[in-house]
Amino acid sequence: MSQKILIVDDAAFMRMMIKDILVKNGFEVVGEAADGVQAVEKYKETMPDLVTMDITMPEMDGITALKEIKKINSQAKIIMCSAMGQQAMVIDAIQAGAKDFIVKPFQADRVIEAISKTLNQ
Repeated sequence: MSQKILIVDDAAFMRMMIKDILVKNGFEVVGEAADGVQAVEKYKETMPDLVTMDITMPEMDGITALKEIKKINSQAKIIMCSAMGQQAMVIDAIQAGAKDFIVKPFQADRVIEAISKTLNQ
């Protein structure tokens, strides 16, 4: 059975890139969200095995969305996606319960490595 993943990023291009990497590697993308508010709603709807979460987004940022999702499911597996130079935010995200982080621009092998490692925890 393929693992279900929710992709959250305010940039459609980034969502498309991640989705492409995931689908090619046998994962099922069950939803996409463009901001933290949508992310929380989609999480409730789809209950994915894992979420890839952008840190900086409009409406609700990734760290706030992470905390909201953790309230719904304390066992939620979330990997943060950040641009270079967001180290402080990445540390905040890990402290809030993120399992790992991947840096943009995405490298397919690093994305798959982070996701596989997190799903097997």
